[in-house]
Amino acid sequence: MCLGIPGKILKIDDHAKKLATVDVSGVRRQINIACIVNEHHSVDDCVGDWVLVHVGFAMSRIDEDQAAETLKILTELGEAQAEMESMRLSAVH
Repeated sequence: MCLGIPGKILKIDDHAKKLATVDVSGVRRQINIACIVNEHHSVDDCVGDWVLVHVGFAMSRIDEDQAAETLKILTELGEAQAEMESMRLSAVH
């Protein structure tokens, strides 16, 4: 299963290589934006875009509402996973 994490593109780092800095829940990292650039959406147009990031690539653009909802769901899944792990560790063997 592929999991895309929402992030917001903050700046372009290298136009030729299509590299940009993205903020993913407060963590900044460099990603490749080649998959979201086309004749109608230039490298410079990507600044401010919300994107789904997977293994260092912006796989698709999403709107801010989709980003917020996805982040909410991922947080809930993480909390549920942590609770299940806590239950597993406290189970009598």
